[in-house]
Amino acid sequence: QVQLVESGGGLVQPGGSLRLSCAASGSILSIYVMGWYRQAPGKQRELVATITSGGSTNYADSVKGRFTISRDNAKNTHYLQMNNLKPEDTAVYYCNANLRLGVDGLVRNYWGQGTQVTVSS
Repeated sequence: QVQLVESGGGLVQPGGSLRLSCAASGSILSIYVMGWYRQAPGKQRELVATITSGGSTNYADSVKGRFTISRDNAKNTHYLQMNNLKPEDTAVYYCNANLRLGVDGLVRNYWGQGTQVTVSS
């Protein structure tokens, strides 16, 4: 069974840092674009950052200069390093990836289960 498993959320004070991880497991031939999204209470899910298989990155304006997305292709894992966290970063963070599956060779989009990030003093 193919799945994305997240880890690394939690409670942090303003100005602090957290690192989220998202590991893809199962029969996977290739991983293409990987990304992070977030959803705050009462708001729509929004893009935080994406990274292509070649390493090109894209960030939401609200996190530029504070968050860094990266990937380890050997581990089928991508990360989100979050520095200088602000209360407005509080949300459930979801990882996302386009995976070419070993079972049928098709490319499908997958979501992680979500991890809570709370920034509060």
